[in-house]
Amino acid sequence: MPDIVLKSTAVVTPAGQRPAQLVLRGSRIADVLPPDAPVAGPVLDLGSAAILPGVIDPHVHLNEPGRTEWEGFDTGTRAALAGGLTTLVDMPLNSAPVTTSVENLRLKQAATQGQLHCNVGFWGGIVPGNAAEVGPLIAAGVLGFKAFLTHSGIDDFPNATEEDLRRVMPLLARHGLPLLVHCELSEDNSDWTRGDTRSYPNYLASRPKRWENEAVRLMIQLCEEYQCPVHIVHLSSAEVLPDIAAAKARGLPLTVETGQHYLFFNAEDIADGQT
Repeated sequence: MPDIVLKSTAVVTPAGQRPAQLVLRGSRIADVLPPDAPVAGPVLDLGSAAILPGVIDPHVHLNEPGRTEWEGFDTGTRAALAGGLTTLVDMPLNSAPVTTSVENLRLKQAATQGQLHCNVGFWGGIVPGNAAEVGPLIAAGVLGFKAFLTHSGIDDFPNATEEDLRRVMPLLARHGLPLLVHCELSEDNSDWTRGDTRSYPNYLASRPKRWENEAVRLMIQLCEEYQCPVHIVHLSSAEVLPDIAAAKARGLPLTVETGQHYLFFNAEDIADGQT
């Protein structure tokens, strides 16, 4: 007997949206039945409310252990469920310690006990000097690795160099695991601080598009050289999209994401100090 049957006129399946009943046993969908099929067990009729697969968010910073004043496993996974997300993949930074070794991964996993309200997986981190940790982290179950090509914002997760990436990409390619990269090849750009630091145009000038464009092109080159899956995180420069499209057309294992703020806000509309 099922634990419960969910009924709706708007069940989203691979074949499209249709009326149906979902038979649930434990935490799994045991069957999908027509809306008028006889069923045993309690039925919860949701009317026209949509039932669809839970969303997977692979770019989440839960920050625990170490920086729970920013977020934590309890609050982050509760918020995820409230928004229809059933699986999160936690980034290797801003927790303390960062997830750059198996020892640190175990500390993070221990911190989850009794706090998870949805599924959570973990990314490992690539930083200078931890190439020997990559194999053990793979064996410990991380889903892939994250690296920065510029300062990450915290000193305990220093940015990787091209040579650091070259050391690990052959191993990631053999395992079919993705390398997620924050793409900026930064230069000394201290002159911008002489202006108004509350000005959004001044901030944009401090992170010019060419940094991101050049970093993306480097990752396309390395992706092609090693055939290692590469995922470019939160792309902000549309100028490099043709390069990405051309690489994908050549069959490279390259993917890209952006951030909703890049799609919904215009730089010209952001007042001083309002970021």
